[in-house]
This record gives sequence, structure tokens and C-alpha cells, in this order.
Amino acid sequence: MHCLTIRFALALTLGTTSYATVQAQVTPPTAPADTTKKYENPGGVPSAVKQPLLKSKLFKAVAIPAVLITYGAITAQGDAGINHRERTFVQQQFRPVNTMIDNTVIFLPYLELGAVALAGVESRNDRINTLLIIAKGEAIMLASTFAVKYLAGETRPNGSDNLSFPSGHTAQAFLAASIVHTEFRDKSQWYGVGAYTIATSVAALRMINDKHWQSDVVAGAGFGILSAHLAYLTHRNRWGRKSIGRDIGMAPAYFGSGASGLTLSWHPSK
Repeated sequence: MHCLTIRFALALTLGTTSYATVQAQVTPPTAPADTTKKYENPGGVPSAVKQPLLKSKLFKAVAIPAVLITYGAITAQGDAGINHRERTFVQQQFRPVNTMIDNTVIFLPYLELGAVALAGVESRNDRINTLLIIAKGEAIMLASTFAVKYLAGETRPNGSDNLSFPSGHTAQAFLAASIVHTEFRDKSQWYGVGAYTIATSVAALRMINDKHWQSDVVAGAGFGILSAHLAYLTHRNRWGRKSIGRDIGMAPAYFGSGASGLTLSWHPSK
């Protein structure tokens, strides 16, 4: 009996040892955790995939304006080539009109923007941010167009001065039209269609009144659209989309001596 007990204990001990040995072989050793990069991405958010160049926001912003500006620059040859043919055709088909119309129509897209907003149609941005984008776009457009005007020194078709290229009136109209399109395109594309129709009529009027060559107005459209796109692309000052009430109004204004502009009115909410 004593001998049987010793054998049973010995077998139990050997069995336990074998089981422990098997367990040690099956379970691999755990490597120490790497804590050197634990603060690089604490939320575990996957890194953003870089967009291809053709799908990037910058490419989409500059592609169409770059084509228009490049075409205008290539064809800007004064009274020669396609400029001469287009001027001859316009003079044969149309008579000049009062230039005060040119100076007023350029702001009609902004009037459309204000009217649609006051009608209760929700825009992409709230009114303060929209005004900031307009101010930034105007600054970019004025700085770029007048810098190029003085550098190019292109003579106007009527010979009045050497500030023909690009058309500032066309740039102004297409800047405003681009802002209207961007703000309301999610609601209806027709708002943008109406604004771009007005801008195109400004370009036509500048040629009808013999103020610009066709290359000037094409490039001017490019500068206007580019200015709007850059204004949106660089805009970061957002304070939320909550409406501040119907307290901001926009309307064209005529100041005499052929000068016109845009008036803004703001009545703070009580």
C-alpha cells in the first residue's frame, strides 16, 4: 500500500511537469509594449489619404481660371488676329451704349445674392462669413487685375489709355457671380446661371462700348473666378452658421461722374 502511494505521487508529479512543459512550449513569450510612439496618434484615427493632384481642391480652384487667363494672354495682340476679327464683328452688329450701364450691371450679382438671402434661402455660409469672403475676393481681384494692367500696358481699342488687359469690369462681375454660385449651388444651380449670365453681359458691353478686346474680357473672367476661388480656399474665420437675422442689406449705388459701387447696411439685432 505504501509503495502504491509513492508510485501514484510520482506519476502525478511527472504528469504535472509534462503539462507545464507543454504549456510553456505552446504559449509564446509576450514582447514588451512599444511606448515610444504612443502619443503620436492617441485617438487611433487613421491618417488622411492624400488626394491626387487632379482631384485636389487647389487644382479644382485654379484649373478653369488658368485656362481663361492663359487664353487671354496668348491672344492679347491688340488690333491683330482674333482680337481684330472680334472687334470688327461686334462693331458691325451692335452700337455703343451708355457706359453707366457697364458700371452698374457689374454689381447686379451681389444684388441677387442679397435678394436671395433676404428671401430666406439658406446660403453655404452665414452672412458675416459671406461678407468676409466678398471682402477678401475683392482685395485679391483688385490687386491682381490692376497689377497686370500696369505690367501689360495694353492699349484699349478706343485708344483712351494703356490699361486694357485684363478687363476689371469683367473680373468684378465674374467674382460676384462665382460667389453667388458657390453660396447657393446646393439649393439650385439656377442662381449661378443667372449670375453668370449677368457677368457675361458685362463682358459683352465692354466690347460693344469699345473699351476692351475679347482677350481682355476672357482673361478678366478668369481673374474674377480665380479671386473668388482663392477667397473660399483660404477662408478659415468661421463662427458658426447660426443666422444673425435679416439685418444686412446690399444694393448698388451711383455716386455721380460715372462712378458706381455697392452699399452695405447693417442694423444690429436688439
